[in-house]
Amino acid sequence: MGKINAAVFLADGFEDIEAIAVIDLLRRAGFSVTSVSLTNGEYAASSHGVTVKADALFGDLGFGGFDILILPGGPGYKKYSEHTGLCGLLKRHNDENRYIAAICAAPTVLGRLGILKGKTAVCYPGMESGLSGAAIGAGPVEHDGNIITSKSAGTTVPFALKIIEVLAGTDAANEISKGICYP
Repeated sequence: MGKINAAVFLADGFEDIEAIAVIDLLRRAGFSVTSVSLTNGEYAASSHGVTVKADALFGDLGFGGFDILILPGGPGYKKYSEHTGLCGLLKRHNDENRYIAAICAAPTVLGRLGILKGKTAVCYPGMESGLSGAAIGAGPVEHDGNIITSKSAGTTVPFALKIIEVLAGTDAANEISKGICYP
């Protein structure tokens, strides 16, 4: 496999660590990561008031070349369901059995779209009713087929490492883990 292309979506209210740490760790692993604004402009404001300039606007991309689509959580997760273009993209990506990853509250968006049917998934504790059709996993991160989900900001590093492991291999994930002194 050549360079791995990932898209990380940013809506106003995204959880800082779940977006930025994932982008950082994937880039350390050699992924080509594009942060994609779902706002009306190139900037998105995190749930903790950090404004980030995205690499691209949703409408400017074709998305055909992305190996994985990643949804950070945070209060902004509701905006994912409101974005018809993103919802259509997620469904197509899933129909093509391509990778989708979501953390915290964001897996509930996948549940609403029917993407989790027959999969094992996790989300922020207490929101499991939003994982329609999924078996609720026990781990902090769950990987089932083309879907990777994780519980919360506190599970961001294992979430990113699982994405690296699944798409680039165990050695790549171990190298990044060692490089950041993650046990």
